[in-house]
Amino acid sequence: MLIRTFGSAVYGVSAVTITIEVNAGQNGIGYFLVGLPDNAVKESLQRIESALKFNNYTLPRQKIVVNMAPADIKKEGSAYDLPLAIGYMAATEQVNIEKIERYIIMGELALDGTLKPIKGALPIAIQARKEEFEGFILPKENAREAAIVNNLKVYGADNIAEVIDFFNGMENRLELFEVDTRQEFENSQSKLIDDFADVRGQENIKRALEIAAAGGHNAILIGPPGAGKTMLAKRLPSILPPLTLPEALETTKIHSVAGKLAKNSSLLYLRPFRSPHHTISDVALVGGGNNPNPGEISLAHNGVLFLDELPEFKRTVLEVMRQPLEERRVTISRAKFSIEYPASFMLVASMNPCPCGYFNHPEKDCVCGSQLVQRYLSKISGPLLDRIDIHIEVTPVNFDQLSDHRKAEPSESIRNRVVAARQIQSMRYANMEGVYSNAQMSSPMAREFCQLTSVGQNLLKTAMNKLQLSARAYDRILKVARTIADLAGSDEIKIEHLAEAIQYRSLDRESWGGGS
Repeated sequence: MLIRTFGSAVYGVSAVTITIEVNAGQNGIGYFLVGLPDNAVKESLQRIESALKFNNYTLPRQKIVVNMAPADIKKEGSAYDLPLAIGYMAATEQVNIEKIERYIIMGELALDGTLKPIKGALPIAIQARKEEFEGFILPKENAREAAIVNNLKVYGADNIAEVIDFFNGMENRLELFEVDTRQEFENSQSKLIDDFADVRGQENIKRALEIAAAGGHNAILIGPPGAGKTMLAKRLPSILPPLTLPEALETTKIHSVAGKLAKNSSLLYLRPFRSPHHTISDVALVGGGNNPNPGEISLAHNGVLFLDELPEFKRTVLEVMRQPLEERRVTISRAKFSIEYPASFMLVASMNPCPCGYFNHPEKDCVCGSQLVQRYLSKISGPLLDRIDIHIEVTPVNFDQLSDHRKAEPSESIRNRVVAARQIQSMRYANMEGVYSNAQMSSPMAREFCQLTSVGQNLLKTAMNKLQLSARAYDRILKVARTIADLAGSDEIKIEHLAEAIQYRSLDRESWGGGS
């Protein structure tokens, strides 16, 4: 008997429906699986046989031929266990075939028939709805994630016996999951974990981070140990505009594909904050591998990627970020296919000014020679620094500020100003695809929207000559000045806006690194 079940393969952040054709009852004995399966799929027979036997079902000894189409796409992973098992049972007339072709079925089987969670449930559910399947049956731990997609029946199962009973007419054996996505999303928007109200002093740093958040600018914090660089960076997501529903769905898809969603979770409602260790490899950062997976820069999509102690990262790791920082996506190419992951993130980095950490410190002496300081700073290439719009000097907080019991300005107040500035930008770029903030402007756009007065032109010319800035740094200053003007509600970039933007190029100054 020939029957079909349907599963799904995830490529990038999208899914492709896989048709599993099972033909049983032919002359002979044996099991034949074709359609480009990997080893995990080939090994499914042993898991399926054990799971069925444990639940008092049998796999008849007859010839079974299985084809997984389309045959030119490699099928990877153990999530095909459940659709294959249901296909065997239906082809041997142990399961009613009436409803099988109306459902996408996915799940990994334990030897006792228990279903284990899978990766990529959300993109699979989105594709299932797109292709007008009636429902999606998957492990219960992934059900809330898939139930984000409306107009699709999502059933969560604990074991294979429940799925078999469901197709045999006992629909109450499976739990139907429903999530009011919009309501849950709206209820979660006000939740802030870290707050700038906890930070004593550092008002100039908060101002710089507010500008970075308002324009989506990359930033680097330079200062001695214990000055509060990490604490400030961790609070940056609390002043970023709340995720929109489309952004939340896109971010959740990436984390779903990577298997990073918590059990029984649904939509990600907070902007991601990723902080990889400095020993990370370039593949782990940008994505890839034998079975390509999203890297940290994609997991930080629509959020913040924080690189603490930037000079300690390997040079090759930092250099592979240069193209994704510009294009806001990363493409992983292999001989037979190419996968693209979104990577629109804010890069925030921190570093000490020298190996001992006390170069230019107001109170402590630096024990590093000028050559050692220069060598330390040169670990970060000029092209990478050019892609960082805002350089922020962080100085230690004195005792009076630390002991001040007055509450600092909360993140919510700062976020309101950031949101107002972003609204100005969204109106400005309403007719420009892929541009949502000042940091995403191209060079021609920067010249159109960041026009300066003659006085401003002279000031910027002087700064360019004195600091020996590149053409890319010139554009960065214009974009930051545009953001400062937006925060002030000004249509025109005034001289004070430009002057403030220029001061955020600390690492371009000759005094850094012991220069004369």
